[in-house]
Amino acid sequence: MSQTSIILASTSPYRKQILEKLQLPFDTAKPHVDETPLENESASALVERLALLKAQAVAKNTPNAIVIGSDQVAVIDNKILGKPGNFENAVKQLQQLNGKTVTFLTGLSVQWLAKDLISTQVVPFEVEFRELSLEEIKAYLNKEQPYNCAGSFKSEALGISLFNALRGDDPNTLMGLPLIALTKVLREFGVNPLTDF
Repeated sequence: MSQTSIILASTSPYRKQILEKLQLPFDTAKPHVDETPLENESASALVERLALLKAQAVAKNTPNAIVIGSDQVAVIDNKILGKPGNFENAVKQLQQLNGKTVTFLTGLSVQWLAKDLISTQVVPFEVEFRELSLEEIKAYLNKEQPYNCAGSFKSEALGISLFNALRGDDPNTLMGLPLIALTKVLREFGVNPLTDF
């Protein structure tokens, strides 16, 4: 099994950190994919399509490797939340999330073209925000500055203090890479992360 390589089709430091938890040898590659949503495309269809395209973009040049693509959006009231980019937008975003439940949809596509194996799915995860004061929101943003994170928080750090509850099968999903789903797909592909590396 040692000759089979794994490539994460992402340069996200968050996804890299999550995949490192599995203690598998892997490389990363930047997928060159247009991430513009299609007209009337649902959030679920968007992340499924982008995860598939990201994995494909890398897999076509590395057919002997197992390639992992992923994409994520946060959805509230049927609207996709973007990355805030700055303090002012993050304040508005967290005020919008105040006391509400946000659904994170993570697309996962695993492709091993040499074996003609492709598995793509969407894994949901819900975050229930507590009622937050403006003072709490500003204090949180000044401490953590999560301006490149959809939803304006980092759940793996101080952002956990913003929530009443988390609901889903795998907390890694919330951070951008569903490891339970990924390891299941690898086993279905005949690769056991516990014994084959």
